Amino acid sequence: MDNTALFLIIRRLRLPMFVLIVTFAISILGLTLIPGQDDQGNVYHMTFFDAFFFVSYMASTIGFGEAPYTFTYPQRLWVSFSIYMTVIGWFYAIGSIIALMQDKILSSQLAILQFQKKIKSLKSPFIIFVGYNLLTKNIIHKLSEEGIQSVVIEKDESKIDEMVLASYMLEIPAMHGDINDPEVFQIAGISKPECKAIVSLSSNDNLNLHAAMSAKLLNSKVKVIVEATHDEYADNLNTIGIEIVENPFKFIAKRFYMALRAPSLLMLERWIYDEPFKLDPRDLLPTQGKYIVCGYGRMGKAIRIALKRAGMEYLFIETNPKKVRQMREGDRQIVMGEGQDRKILLDAGVKDASCIIAGMNDDFINLSIIMAARKINPSIFTVARQNNIHDQSVFNAAKIDRVIVVQNLLINQTFIAIARPLSERFLQMIKNMGAEWGDGLAMALKEVIGENPLKKETEIIDKHAHALCRHIKEVGPVPLYVLYRNRGDYNLNNKIVALYLKRGEEEFLMPDSSMELQLGDKILFAGDDEAFDDLEYIMQNIYELHYVLQGESCEVSLSCKLHLEA
Repeated sequence: MDNTALFLIIRRLRLPMFVLIVTFAISILGLTLIPGQDDQGNVYHMTFFDAFFFVSYMASTIGFGEAPYTFTYPQRLWVSFSIYMTVIGWFYAIGSIIALMQDKILSSQLAILQFQKKIKSLKSPFIIFVGYNLLTKNIIHKLSEEGIQSVVIEKDESKIDEMVLASYMLEIPAMHGDINDPEVFQIAGISKPECKAIVSLSSNDNLNLHAAMSAKLLNSKVKVIVEATHDEYADNLNTIGIEIVENPFKFIAKRFYMALRAPSLLMLERWIYDEPFKLDPRDLLPTQGKYIVCGYGRMGKAIRIALKRAGMEYLFIETNPKKVRQMREGDRQIVMGEGQDRKILLDAGVKDASCIIAGMNDDFINLSIIMAARKINPSIFTVARQNNIHDQSVFNAAKIDRVIVVQNLLINQTFIAIARPLSERFLQMIKNMGAEWGDGLAMALKEVIGENPLKKETEIIDKHAHALCRHIKEVGPVPLYVLYRNRGDYNLNNKIVALYLKRGEEEFLMPDSSMELQLGDKILFAGDDEAFDDLEYIMQNIYELHYVLQGESCEVSLSCKLHLEA
């Protein structure tokens, strides 16, 4: 047991135990000194053991009767006195024990002990989440379904109680603690080699910065994923070497630009995020006409950069005079007023505008803006920001062309960064490739694989590719195209394409099929179920690998037999 908990128990129970021992000692001593009579009428003095035995069941009111012989009146008088004395001692001790079990300090220490045992027993990779909120709840749920272990540090005990009621595929160890205390991260297992990442997605950028800095100082190798919605915090995080700084508003701006100028890249990105490999008309944006954006906050500023980069005409409506002055210093395309005000909308030119974006941080203001704009211009393309996931049914009823749920974007970004690191890096590499490149890749994937390609990440290590690793070490390199072959007919290729290969610090986007594989290579594939089944067999089974390499069954190949015997 932890020294703190043990010390607390000893300290709190010291006096009750002393009282209990004293009352027992007095009762036992009296019984040994007072003479009694045996069954022959002879004088008899109880032994200490007999006295202890009798007081033990007398004090606990079990009542086995007088032993070893019937008591004399002096003995009964002493027993009567001892009953009241020992019962009081017992009540005092039991009451102290109950009070101790309800003590919050002891409960917290025992909870930490239990938490530490769970962390020590973890043998698989795990992720530490700082805070338990709606975002982390959804991410943990998705990771749990993938078999990825999570650990939670939460300052609010009521949220930990709420987490216990959640139905996760894995047990999620949770600890009540404040990350301002560096010891909390240590208890959570940040120094364990199995700890792969720290995630902090609080709405408080300062808290995220503190968590990131503490994590990096305690374990420089751990991946840190934090939310930073303000540029100054993002700059600080990048300075200290944080790998992933998630700004949902920049993500929104990137998608806006892709929808306007590179729809194929948007389709590829949505596909990586497990959405269908196609674009619905609602996913696109009008490429002509004027955009009216309501709200020049964090989202508005990001959208302005995207619209400006895409060469679109735009006008902002903002209620805050300070933000209006801030934008007018470099761009006069802004008016002051309420976005749901009919006169303001008319003055902004909503009647001839092609799109209106309601980007306020209040869902019902955004809905009222959309409804007001539609009354004036029924054909206008509508985009609204949804701040609260629970408002989904209301936004569905409003039939808005495109709804942006900031929380969902953060959930998907974080999940991909943790569970699909190659996919996340692939997205980083293609974001500036341009529409022509994206069109070519999208067309190639559809031609080779079909309308609904799947994704798979693998690594050339013994665990995932036993046969391939053995061949590379004992025989020689294997070209990438061998993994494309059909294990039923090695002259045919499966519907599979390598999208990205990582080799140490080197990265290869769309690697050449003749590239020789090396131990430790990490590869992102696109393909179908049959191709991925064959890929698994070829990488793991020496017979299947030999067939796709040589075109003959391993059973009839003398060289294969000699290789296996070796």
